[in-house]
Amino acid sequence: MAKDVIIALDFPCKEKTLTFLDMFKDKKPFVKIGMELFYAEGPSIVREIKSRGHKIFLDLKLHDIPNTVMKAMSVLADLGADMLNLHASGAIPMMEAAIKGLTSKGASRPLLIAVTQLTSISQEVIQRDLLINTTLEKTVEHYALNAKKAGLDGVVCSPLEANKVHQTCGKNFITVTPGVRFADSDAGDQVRITTPEKAKEMGSDYIVVGRPITAAKNPVEAYERCINDFLKN
Repeated sequence: MAKDVIIALDFPCKEKTLTFLDMFKDKKPFVKIGMELFYAEGPSIVREIKSRGHKIFLDLKLHDIPNTVMKAMSVLADLGADMLNLHASGAIPMMEAAIKGLTSKGASRPLLIAVTQLTSISQEVIQRDLLINTTLEKTVEHYALNAKKAGLDGVVCSPLEANKVHQTCGKNFITVTPGVRFADSDAGDQVRITTPEKAKEMGSDYIVVGRPITAAKNPVEAYERCINDFLKN
């Protein structure tokens, strides 16, 4: 199973994004394009970053009726992203429709993963606001199993749940984990977090790191620290 560090390109425009990527010179880190950048710049930013040699996780978290998601995935499949996602809470028929959309133009397709529960969500929130009367861990486990049944490649979850997902869905079922911070970093708006070293121990296959790298005084050094902590030690 390949492992990697994915940098979240949470920038408001193309100029700031490319200026950031230029710091890495000949390095080509795996990057995540989320809603902020995609909504600001549109599909062209995906194509431009891809043309620079980066792998891309296009993080748009689709969640709609199956037919709409199927058609949207058919369009997104043409952008060249290496990984796409949707919300597992859309249920199995929606996830199956997404796979159908991705493969409508050929057998080859990007990896497709499902968001289980956001790392900003706590046990209190799922019970109080979402009326889910089971544990957060059980909810994530069930959503991951639904994603596997639908034919997806993996899930987005907290590092705290990665090992349980592998136990439930198999070691080749991908876990992509945001909520990763250095021990000396601020937690920000995320609740279920851990360090790169702990994420590796807990079974994360890919870690998504944003502000600890993008807001660092030296982003390249911060990225290399992540790589060393997660992949080399």
